[in-house]
Amino acid sequence: MVNIYQALVALGLDNQIMVSTTHSFAILSSSFPPSSGAFEESLANSYIKPILSFLSTTGAPFMINAYPFFAYKDNPSEVSLGYVLFEQNDGVVDSSNGLRYYNMFDAQLDSVYSAISKLGYNNISILVSETGWPSQGDNNETGATIQNAQIYHANLLQHLSKTTGTPLKPNSSFDVYLFALFNEDKKNGPTSERHYGLFYPDGSKVYNVDFSLLAAGALLKWHCTLLLSCTLGVMMALFIL
Repeated sequence: MVNIYQALVALGLDNQIMVSTTHSFAILSSSFPPSSGAFEESLANSYIKPILSFLSTTGAPFMINAYPFFAYKDNPSEVSLGYVLFEQNDGVVDSSNGLRYYNMFDAQLDSVYSAISKLGYNNISILVSETGWPSQGDNNETGATIQNAQIYHANLLQHLSKTTGTPLKPNSSFDVYLFALFNEDKKNGPTSERHYGLFYPDGSKVYNVDFSLLAAGALLKWHCTLLLSCTLGVMMALFIL
């Protein structure tokens, strides 16, 4: 990333193009409550902190993959489906700061903010490099249905259109990338891994998603883009401002 950034500086493009890299949510050792968010100790100083230093200097965002589906799948008896699908619920209170969360998406983002802050950085924004919900899964992948996938995306777009940020970072803006455009029908792993797309490989819709909020320009602070699936050893993102 440093080499790419230095090349951009040499070309006078460093103010137009930002350099960052994606991270799995698994880099956190703790995410609940959000205020306890912390990076894995084995990664924090040797890997994460140098990246945060780079991002703090260049102004690029920290990229994180946020999937409330995984939290629900792993513990459906404790995690409310309505909470992960942005549906009406009583919310969950962070006992450390009193903030109330009405959906897991916001809670996951704030846990990342907390983890970043614990390493001494408070000027770095977050970009959600992937989020989505599978339309089909194995018997042990609770919640992976077309209905839930449609509800998740519809309510996510509605939530983003409010431009309210998160409880910890109210009125903050986030770029959000949906995963994925097409089902990856040749992908290995659990059934869900082949069913995150909004479209089948033949181009037909898996389910309907209303992007009228985007067309109407309602997402003034939040920006939502479809992320085409790709398999790379390292995924690096260049952002054209």
